[in-house]
Amino acid sequence: MINILVADDDALVRLALVDLLSTDPELTVVAEAADGLGAVEQASRHRVDIALVDVRMPRMDGIAATRRLRALPNPPRVITLTTFDLDEYVYDALAAGADGFLLKDTEPREIIRAVHVVADGQGMLHPAAARRLIDRFHRAARPEVLEARTRVEGLTPREKDVLALLALGDSNAEIAAALGMRESTVKAHVSRILGALGADNRVQAALLAHDAALGGRD
Repeated sequence: MINILVADDDALVRLALVDLLSTDPELTVVAEAADGLGAVEQASRHRVDIALVDVRMPRMDGIAATRRLRALPNPPRVITLTTFDLDEYVYDALAAGADGFLLKDTEPREIIRAVHVVADGQGMLHPAAARRLIDRFHRAARPEVLEARTRVEGLTPREKDVLALLALGDSNAEIAAALGMRESTVKAHVSRILGALGADNRVQAALLAHDAALGGRD
């Protein structure tokens, strides 16, 4: 069972998310919050595996809440929620420790899939539009490109291959199929890549890959 916290200041959005998540027998919503501070308080009281956190909320926004959630003794994985007109906040949320984000117009079945994917330890960089936003705003706002390139250059050629596909949002299974590897081998590579890059999760590693202009599929 995957325990979920839903944090959004719009009561109708919270209700819709809770109703949607309740359709999956493997998911249970254990807490709700109307702002970022409430999200942190609820996550401190309950065992939360996944937190769905809106970006723009009162008292404490989703970016600050993500940072606080990830700093808890037993931190939940975080998926931030945003809309196209809030896309400038996406990088900051991911850099704060979120494992991914969803646009609020995401198909319901994709929201449920995202929860399972992130609960399995993988990042969500879908859809393709989201990846373009990450690339655009990360490059425009962050000057650490040289440092990112230095870190990536320290990887082996095979690790660079894995990272390039990870940066495109591919799952471990998709990377394994593309590179002719076992999925367990891909997991081992990803673990070493995260350590070498000093990244907390796959999404942060993907951001570093984007900064380093590491190529993926043509």
